Amino acid sequence: MLSAQPALPVAEQDAAADLSPSPLRELWGSVRGSPSGMTGLIVLVILILLAIAAPLVAPYPPNTQVGAPFSPPSVHHLLGLDDGGYDVLSLLIYGLRVSLLVGFAATFIASVVGTLIGVVAGYFGGLVDSILMRITDYFLVVPLLPLMIVVADLWGSSLVHIIVVIGALSWTMTAIVIRAQARTLRERVFIRRSQALGASDVRVITRHLLPQVMPLVVANTVLNISYAIFTETALSFLGLGDPVQVSLGTMIEHAFLRAAISAGAWWAVIPPGALVAIIVVACSLLGRTIEDSLNPRLRTAYLSVRSFRMRSAEQARARARQARTQSGGGDVDSPS
Repeated sequence: MLSAQPALPVAEQDAAADLSPSPLRELWGSVRGSPSGMTGLIVLVILILLAIAAPLVAPYPPNTQVGAPFSPPSVHHLLGLDDGGYDVLSLLIYGLRVSLLVGFAATFIASVVGTLIGVVAGYFGGLVDSILMRITDYFLVVPLLPLMIVVADLWGSSLVHIIVVIGALSWTMTAIVIRAQARTLRERVFIRRSQALGASDVRVITRHLLPQVMPLVVANTVLNISYAIFTETALSFLGLGDPVQVSLGTMIEHAFLRAAISAGAWWAVIPPGALVAIIVVACSLLGRTIEDSLNPRLRTAYLSVRSFRMRSAEQARARARQARTQSGGGDVDSPS
């Protein structure tokens, strides 16, 4: 006679679940197979390495006057000098360091807060979900940039204050996306089975729920990095940045306040603005690639302009032959 097999304990189920492909590993495979995603990733890695090695790469210290104000680009100063006689290329490298620090730190805060609120609201539902989502709705309807300007002005000009302000007010979209995914995952069989076997809510969330939502967290994090850097640039341009630190936003602010445009010193304005644009585009390319990999419908030609491409007549005939072969209709070409 066949005896009924006992149910696996929670620990053995967790070990069996570890044998399944990791969502982050599948995500890396999608990014590696996308030219736009790899381009964005490579650009971000190069900029991060450049910022880390700023003392070794920058030709001059950022606070050393090396020539006359607004000197044009030359062999010794590839991007010229600003209004104080400082090398623009050196300022650009050190400013990139500060802007990336603000972007990653503020995004980390926003991702942690948004993921925590989204997972808790989506998993528990009910009153907890209602309270957390009403708080999220409140932050959604408030214009973020004016609120950031007010808070930054009240707290004072400090790099830490800028990071906290951007991070504390930029978590709403992450919370909404993660909450929707958590509501879907909590109805899955492996979640229900773990709950039936006596696993605690903390164990279910940390062991089963969080690994499944991490790709979405990564996608939102990459997109939020560009938003945080752009917001820091806007706040610094408005004079709310740290006056002690050199960032891309403060470089643009100084160029406008100190008559770089009227003096014709384009090299003091265009490089920091172009670098901000490069960071935003790189984050968008990588983030959209991750987003496409998480939503298969976005990869179809009729729903995504990014995957649309014209097919030649030979490719169309080949696809038609393949379709007839799969349907059992033979492989005979129609007369042209």
